[in-house]
Amino acid sequence: MSFLPLLLLALTSPQQPAATFHAHVQDRQYVEVRYPNKEKQNAVGRFMTAYDISDPKKREETYKPYLHILDPETGKPITKGMGGEFTHHRGIFIGWNKLTVAGKTYDRWHMTGGEQIVKEATTSQSLSSIGQSAYILAPKIVWTGATRDETLIQESRTMHFMPPPTSAFVQVDFTSELKAVAGDTIFDGDPEHAGLHFRPTDATDRANTVYLYPKADANAHKDRDYPWVGMTYTAEGKKYSVVMLSHPENPTGTAWSAYRNYGRFGAFYKIAIKKDETLKIQARFVFYKGELPSPEAIQMLWNGYAQKRETLLASTRKAAEQPAPKK
Repeated sequence: MSFLPLLLLALTSPQQPAATFHAHVQDRQYVEVRYPNKEKQNAVGRFMTAYDISDPKKREETYKPYLHILDPETGKPITKGMGGEFTHHRGIFIGWNKLTVAGKTYDRWHMTGGEQIVKEATTSQSLSSIGQSAYILAPKIVWTGATRDETLIQESRTMHFMPPPTSAFVQVDFTSELKAVAGDTIFDGDPEHAGLHFRPTDATDRANTVYLYPKADANAHKDRDYPWVGMTYTAEGKKYSVVMLSHPENPTGTAWSAYRNYGRFGAFYKIAIKKDETLKIQARFVFYKGELPSPEAIQMLWNGYAQKRETLLASTRKAAEQPAPKK
């Protein structure tokens, strides 16, 4: 393992006592981050890197990388893998269903006719005054075109685990840098099928999913540019909450899909870039057991992440919409 300098933004919320993380590469199937100071040394994050196209089922299982979040007490993922309803929804993942490159459009959300292939994955650790951090580094992820020899996008993805705020059990910064290597590129689609998203386990109890928004009378179908969204869900009798903080340098005009009862939510960034330019997407995810902290506390988290001093004027808490599962 190599050691990288740690560049942490000043946080305006209390931190837990210094945490220790270890990062491990596991047989090219995944890279994980553990709490080795915990008795069971269970993982808290697992980046799925396997790629196997030897048969259709294995291709479906490995056609896109994603980040699982795990409960450190049980070692079980609280995020979704392949299978279930909407098999392409997996953990923390990124994609666009209308990715237009040099005039041709590709679906890199459902992964129709192409893949996101991890060519390299490494780990690193760093130490600061608030504790030890671990990085999962994927400096080269190839988004293929009509053939696997054609590269549309070359992505560099970083997942930075650091000591979480008080009452949280995981905090991870997700950064994706997407270079348009095959021509002028438009990242497009719709809020349901494009952008950076989180999907909880398929065992989520759909009747108990609740969202929190940083605005009075919020309507996620129409509003734009939320700085953050929170969600609480129940799975296998346990309640979890997650906050997604969007970095202020992300594209503006962002729509949020944050209302589904099965818990998939995230930000849809629509933007066009020129050949050889890079789109950078950044977000921080904070995970809790039980309910979310207060809206004011979440705003403090965002202020620390964004290096802002903004005041939360109002918030809205809503039960998730309850569409019937597809037949």
